[in-house]
Amino acid sequence: MGKVLFVEVEEFERHLLQERCGRCKDMGADFRKETLDAVPPELLKGAEALSAFIYSRIDQAALDKMPALKFVATRSTGFDHIDMQACRKRGVLVSNIPTYGENTVAEHTFALILNLTRKIHKAYERTIRGDFSLEGLRGTDLYGKTLGVIGTGKIGLHVVRIARGFLMKALAYDPYPNNQAALILGFDYAPLDTLFTTSDIITLHCPLTPDNKHMIDAAAIAKMKQGVIIINTARGGLIEPDALLAGLKSGKVGGAGLDVLEAEQAIREEAELLSTSYDLDALKAVVRDHIMLRMENVIITPHNAFNSVEAIARIAETTVQNIRSFFEGRPQNIISY
Repeated sequence: MGKVLFVEVEEFERHLLQERCGRCKDMGADFRKETLDAVPPELLKGAEALSAFIYSRIDQAALDKMPALKFVATRSTGFDHIDMQACRKRGVLVSNIPTYGENTVAEHTFALILNLTRKIHKAYERTIRGDFSLEGLRGTDLYGKTLGVIGTGKIGLHVVRIARGFLMKALAYDPYPNNQAALILGFDYAPLDTLFTTSDIITLHCPLTPDNKHMIDAAAIAKMKQGVIIINTARGGLIEPDALLAGLKSGKVGGAGLDVLEAEQAIREEAELLSTSYDLDALKAVVRDHIMLRMENVIITPHNAFNSVEAIARIAETTVQNIRSFFEGRPQNIISY
């Protein structure tokens, strides 16, 4: 096997990856905590395989620094951080993790929904200050409410299963409907506008593409029910953030549960914004997101929906399998040819 460079490796996953790489006696692996752009250039030149998470931009400039690169194994299902056209042009194959935690992300989705509908976060913050009053803590039932699910892949379908357990009605939109699953799970597909106007809660479970960027914008929010709750555990770019903030301020949007933000990379690197070469748009995005952080009807988690003990183990196992299979001439989970 060739040399493999792992980037964005947190301590909690390092030992899992090292253990699995150790089973491949001839795999030369280097583990780095920083994103790809911060790795010393001398470490990039000899890498034949690269494994990254979502905060490393793998574009033409990055590929030019890695002349020996043949394979990219992203430790995620989504791959909007990868320039697929540039990889195809260079003949670099790309694999992803097609499934690792449909239940994991779906459970986090409902954690956000329940926190907002039953105001658990507000109740917790109040009681730790010794205040046990009920003023302003009245919630709403999920029973009988309509959940609009955008995207019915593995995660979206698991969200529907949970919703049906709460005796909610489920409505879904997907350009490629799974009619058999709809029949088995007891939900209906509908046009996007119908989902917007009908749903009490809307949750996003689709990849980010050029066609659906900012699919939740001011026009979409205007069609929604007064007090709608919006949940996003997919990709931040699916929601136009200024429109969401305006909707929250006006009360049109009753609450938002966000595990992803369009500017989450900028927030992770706030200190860099203080330099003289800061990006003004990134700075504005950070300010806007900090406004939402302080709103009582918003819960933001740090892209944490995937982060369970079981899911991390599955990600590590599949990542190393993808790399090993590539070097053995039988690539798997390939998304770029």
